[in-house]
Order: sequence, then structure tokens, then C-alpha cells
Amino acid sequence: MIIKKTFQFLVLALLAHTQVHAQYSWDNLPTAQVPTFKNDTFNIKKYGAIADGITLNTNSINKAIDDCCKKGGGVVLIQEGIWLTGPIALKSNVNLHLNAAAILQFTKDFNQFPLVEGNYEGARSARNQSPISGDHLENIAITGKGIVDGNGDAWRMVGRDRLTESEWKKKLASGGLVSADGNTWYPSAKTKKAHEEKLNGIIAPGKTLKDYEAIKDYLRPNLVVLNDCKKVLLEDVTFQNSPAWNLHPLMCEDLTLKNLTVKNPEYAQNGDGVDVESCKNVLIDGCTFDVGDDGICIKSGRDEEGRKRGKPTENMVVRNSTVYKAHGGFVIGSEMSGGAKNIFVYSCSFIGTDKGLRFKTARGRGGVVENIYCKNIFMKDIVHEAIYFDMYYFTAPPKKGERAEAVEANITTPQFRNFEISNIVCDGADKGIFMRGLPEMAVKNISISNVLLSTEKGAEIIESSDIKLSNVTLLSKKTDPVIHVENSKDITIDALKYSPASTLLFNIYGADSKDINLRNTDASKVKTVASFVKGANAKAITVVN
Repeated sequence: MIIKKTFQFLVLALLAHTQVHAQYSWDNLPTAQVPTFKNDTFNIKKYGAIADGITLNTNSINKAIDDCCKKGGGVVLIQEGIWLTGPIALKSNVNLHLNAAAILQFTKDFNQFPLVEGNYEGARSARNQSPISGDHLENIAITGKGIVDGNGDAWRMVGRDRLTESEWKKKLASGGLVSADGNTWYPSAKTKKAHEEKLNGIIAPGKTLKDYEAIKDYLRPNLVVLNDCKKVLLEDVTFQNSPAWNLHPLMCEDLTLKNLTVKNPEYAQNGDGVDVESCKNVLIDGCTFDVGDDGICIKSGRDEEGRKRGKPTENMVVRNSTVYKAHGGFVIGSEMSGGAKNIFVYSCSFIGTDKGLRFKTARGRGGVVENIYCKNIFMKDIVHEAIYFDMYYFTAPPKKGERAEAVEANITTPQFRNFEISNIVCDGADKGIFMRGLPEMAVKNISISNVLLSTEKGAEIIESSDIKLSNVTLLSKKTDPVIHVENSKDITIDALKYSPASTLLFNIYGADSKDINLRNTDASKVKTVASFVKGANAKAITVVN
């Protein structure tokens, strides 16, 4: 018995030791394996493809891919020219390579895209087949200096207020239908029906794909969907004008996105750049995004479906990348029910995005987002918040002056914890830092250090705990208060710098706000260090110089 217990102790000790050394850090970043290919080349021209922008080349391109796969793999070559095509299905051991000046142009003929069972925000859904797709593959790539164009404008409805007058007239001249109030253009009657009747493609029990034919055109495909694939490389290509999301790797392992350009019009609803969902071992390096929704987004399924899948996005590096127009520069959520962890983001710039670092979720999601590290991020002209945590995404937060009622935390309660954010500069934003947790689940253990944020407003910390701000400069134009703290605790602020025009450092709100520590900060320049509202009192804060 003693020997058995000793053995068990040694095993547990070994496991604990292994886990400590397996933990990723800035000195031990996650890595992704890259695919390799035979040198054999399969030129789509030899399969009858014609680069005139008129001939439909779907069969020729897919035949070249099939042959390449059957013969052990290699390169399927797309030379310069405009190659019109319907949906393309990738195969294992195939590198789809687009030479410079090659445009892979997907047709605007919806009939070329059959309905298939896909995935929408973690749920089984009827979707049109993606222009490029791959399912359960290994060793695949899309490379080269060419362009993949999804012809997304043919699929997207659009509001009149999102276009110039000349753009709107051009849209009307292209065909389609207009809403009764004349403010929305629809590409087809099926799209109009689905939107006006609030229908969607989520596959209900007992329903088949045929049941969704009446709204088929509304079920816009993502441009590239790779499902459960291993060793994936996307390199150098421009992906643009997607019907819905641009790039959607789902449950992939060893995924590399390198030197990509990803573009969509600003008005492209759901026009995300890349949505990495439930993937493991990921590198995004040297990419540029200018899109209509989130730029670089991390997901892991929505609500019960995501929790049932139980696959976090994990072991990921994002570096040397730029995001222009987008709802968020680097984003996690809101569909993060399978969790996200061990993610490192560094040496990136966000210019003109709605938000910079954006972390969003809501009650009902569940999922734990943890061990997220961001450093050397440079932002300019951010529309809303530079650093943003919110657990009320697409749900109604409490009204100003009120507090939401806490509910019992359970498996459906989301968590944001263990974030380290450092070396951030933001020149222009509405607000520097915003954190809002739930009464039953605080945003917690967040460290923000060596940050300079030049913004309209400073920081709000609501329903949060274990927050550390170190060497943070908040140059807010609307100066008072510099920091609003609401029903939050265990907050340490060390070496805070603020605008000389500020007269109030803290507005401390709520009886549950406590254990706030201000250190190494010159508070002599303000008229009032802290005001106390709604049950907060002077014992909530300690000032130590």
C-alpha cells in the first residue's frame, strides 16, 4: 500500500512538473507546423480552363485539384488572368497557387452554389457552399500573389445610408429589389423574404436542406471555410469581397496565415477578416485587414453547441499585422463558449478600427477566456474604446445609476480572466479602457502596464476584480473623472499619469467598491482625489505615495 501511494505521489508530482514547463510564455511561444508539398505542378489550363472572365471554370479547376490529390499531391497552378468559377473544393496534399496578376473570380450566379449543411456561430445551419472549402483534410495551402474575389456585393443586401448617392443608383441599376420604405436594397426576392420575415438558416429538428430553398440567397457563404483540417497554410494571397466572413478555419490544427491581405467594403455586414474558431496551434503573421466587421477574431462556438463541442481556440500567436477599418482590431468573442487560452498578440497596429483590443461575451455563453497576452500594440483614430472588455454584448446592460441583479453562476456563465496587456500606445479614441463584468462573475486578474492612451475619456472599471494598472498614462480630454470605478474591488493603480487639466481622479460608485490602492502617483495636481457615490465611502481607497 505504501509503495502504491508513493508511486501515485510521484506520478502526480511529475504531471505537475510537466504542466508547469508546458505552460506557454513570451519565452516559449506556441508554434504551428507547416505543410510541405511535392514539386509536381498541375496547370488548370491543361484541364480546359480559360482566363477570359466569362468562361465558367469550375469543373476544370476541381478536376486539376482531384488529379493532384490522387497522384500524391503537389501544386495546382493558376496563372495570370481572370478565372471565373463556381465553388472549389480543396483536397489533401494540394497547394492551390495563384501567380501574380491571377484573379480567381467567383461567379455571381447563386445557382452555382448548392445548399450544404454548414456551421453558423457554432450551430448547424443551411448555407450556400463556400467558394473555397475543405473538410477533414491534411497538408493543404492557398499561396501566391494573386487575388481571390468572392463577388460578395452580389450577395449582400445594403442600406441606402451606407452608400453614396451614385453608389446607390448603381446598385438599383444592377437589378434586385428595394424595401417598401426605399431604404434597403436586396439582391433577390429570397433575400428580401428572409430579412423581412426574420428567418434564418439554423437547421431545426426534422428539417432538411430543401426546407430552406425559399430563403437560399439570404444564406450567404463565408469565402473560405476549412473544417477539421491539419497543417494548413494561407500565404501571400489577397482575399477580398466575401459574401459573409472572409476566412473561417474551424476546428483546424497547425494553421498558418502569413502575409495575407484581407479586404471588404466598410458596409459589408458580417464581413469579418478572419474568424479562427476552435483551432489549435495557430500563427497569424504579417497580415493586413481592412474589412466590414471584426478584423482578427477568435471564436469557439456559441452557447450550448459551443460548450458541447468543448474545443477552445488555443496556442496562438498573432504578430506583425495591421488592421484598418474593422469593428475590432484583435477580438475574442462573442461566440467563445468553448473557451480560448494561451494567445499571444504583439507588434500590431490598428488604424481607424471601431475598437482596438475587443473582448466580448454575454450571459448564456459560458466558456473561459484566459491566459491572453498582448504587447506592443499601436493604435490611431480608434472610434470607441482602445481596450474593451464587456459581458453584455448584444444584451441590455443595466441603466445608468442601476445595478443588474446577480444570478447564480453556472456553466452558462462566461469568464474573462488572466490577461496581461502591456506597451500600448493609442493616439485618439473615445475611451481608453472599458471593463464591464457581471455581478456574479467579475472580469478578473487583468494587468495593464506601460500604456499611453490619448483619448476623449479615461477609464471605466465596472464589476471587475484583481485589476492592476501600472505606469498607465490617461490623457483624457474630458478630464473628470480620470477613472470611474463601479462595484469593483482589489484594484491597484501604480504610477498613474493624467491630464494636467483633470480635477478629479476617481469616481467611486457602489457599496461593493473596495480595496482600491493608488500608489506612486502625484495627486497634488487635482482638486479632489475621489468622489463617492451610491454607497461607496472613503474607506474604499488607500493612497500611498
